[in-house]
Amino acid sequence: MQNSKSESYAAAGVDITAGYKAVELMKAHIARTRNEGCLDDVGGFGGCFALPCAGMEEPVLVSGTDGCGTKVKLAILMDKHDTIGIDAVAMCVNDIICCGARPLFFLDYIACGKNIPEKIASIVSGVAEGCVQSGAALIGGETAEHPGLMPVEDYDLAGFAVGIVDKKKIIDNSKMAAGDVVIALPSTGIHSNGFSLCRKVFDIDNNNPELYVANEALNGKTIGETLLTPTRIYVKSILALLQKVSVKGISHITGGGFYENIPRSIPEGLGAKIKKDDVRVLPIFDLIAKTGNIPERDMFNTFNMGVGMCVIVAKEDVETALAVLKENGEDAYVLGDIIESEDKVVLY
Repeated sequence: MQNSKSESYAAAGVDITAGYKAVELMKAHIARTRNEGCLDDVGGFGGCFALPCAGMEEPVLVSGTDGCGTKVKLAILMDKHDTIGIDAVAMCVNDIICCGARPLFFLDYIACGKNIPEKIASIVSGVAEGCVQSGAALIGGETAEHPGLMPVEDYDLAGFAVGIVDKKKIIDNSKMAAGDVVIALPSTGIHSNGFSLCRKVFDIDNNNPELYVANEALNGKTIGETLLTPTRIYVKSILALLQKVSVKGISHITGGGFYENIPRSIPEGLGAKIKKDDVRVLPIFDLIAKTGNIPERDMFNTFNMGVGMCVIVAKEDVETALAVLKENGEDAYVLGDIIESEDKVVLY
């Protein structure tokens, strides 16, 4: 690639040599994510991966794709790009683990107004960290320079993950029953949802100076750094739980909050009964509600409110589930119960 350059293309706004430099800078980050399925190095036309099917009767691939939403806008404003990649991975792998699937690999896509190799490598360092946290290999990706379509400082980040699960072990809520218990796995904050509302509440698009000032309500942290806290990745703790307990349902609490996501793991005729006072609401959500005068119903229908994931187990398995989750770094707690109900979520 040393002889690959185009003065005409560069004059049009695309520097292909910057792309080559970015790839070289990101290789060390990508190397951290290699696992037993990786077959080749970065730079080819496709990522090759050997499926680990040993011990499975009927292997099923599970895929998920997502981005980070307008959280990217805040990363750009704060000129901090090394954690947004964790969010991109988390949004995908946290989805596929809800089926019981172990993530195998991840691919990212970065669209930018101008390819600044050091910035792109910083973004990918976060992607690599998310892959390490979830056990997935980063086996490829794409960086696309879009002059004229995006301002030079802007970028967007998305990706997709592929995982594997034995068909008989897919979590499908078919055994869920009234009397089962909902367990909460706490979030690290906003995660990657509701940022359009956050941007309005905190006037982020105008680079509100308050973003950078220590806030007493946030235990001395700034609003900006609190909002940028990466999405927690629950893969390894959930995989450990699945080894010990029969899990009946899992919900990743993303956009739409409690009212949209908890129902996705509950069959017809049943609902989750949750006492609002039992939800361990993080300070950032109280600040959003107060600053933006947001009604409680809207808060629970937009944000995770401090609960990043819900796991549903039989009542007799609750103590074991809590112990396993805590052994694996989750400060899990009982959130509610499964009841017979036409309403999938009953908040009282």
